[in-house]
Amino acid sequence: MNNRQENLRKVPGITHLIAVASNKGGVGKSTISTNLAVALHLLDNKVGILDADITGPNIPRMLGISSGSLSGEGEGLRPVEAHGIKAVSLGLVLPPDTPVVWRGPMIASSLKQMIFDVSWQELDYMIIDLPPGTSDVSMTLAQDVLLSGVVIATTPQEVSLEDARKAVAMFDKLGVSIFGVIENMTSDIFGKGGGKDAADELGLDFLGSIPLSKELRIASDEGTPLVSSDTEHPASKEILEIARAIHERCSTMQTETSSIIKRELT
Repeated sequence: MNNRQENLRKVPGITHLIAVASNKGGVGKSTISTNLAVALHLLDNKVGILDADITGPNIPRMLGISSGSLSGEGEGLRPVEAHGIKAVSLGLVLPPDTPVVWRGPMIASSLKQMIFDVSWQELDYMIIDLPPGTSDVSMTLAQDVLLSGVVIATTPQEVSLEDARKAVAMFDKLGVSIFGVIENMTSDIFGKGGGKDAADELGLDFLGSIPLSKELRIASDEGTPLVSSDTEHPASKEILEIARAIHERCSTMQTETSSIIKRELT
């Protein structure tokens, strides 16, 4: 563990924290986050998902949880379970269609409260769905929280790839491990292979291509992640393979960390 990591906070009870990021909106990042979380659960892991897009929380809808479902309970924010995973989102305590008009410090403070003050209990993985861009949320997360790594989401379009490169540069500068690149919406319409080319150019792993799919979009809108409802769909199969690759990467990291600790103790 390097000096930077020693100054970061680990979330008690959570083995791996993985952020899903992009520097551009509209690449399907929240869809990837929810389906990736469910896929990791299907691989026999305890999984949670944190909706870190404070001003535009979409995770409740994508998991079929009513917005504002906790607003009348008076107990504050807590994880709500859906499709086998635990979800936390500001959208759970805000009445529907309520805008969040907060400045950067309030957003950063809210993020840390959702990570450290909510009773997550024991989890193998927490997936963190970041807002687009190099915002206060991304900076706060990278500078204050011990992350296992970050996954970069992009589409094959060159404008999206340009923004993906900026996201990679930011996390690299902040010393956060980058697990690789996921290309979403692969198709004849948006193109194919751009994500792999960008990963190769940046020296990163290419985790997979998720095909453009009407079923994936409908499932997200209806609150039933496609990986949960149809594991045989081509998009689901690709997401499950991505989840396996991430799981293997994290297992290797955990083994290496244990070996280092044992050497230091002997």
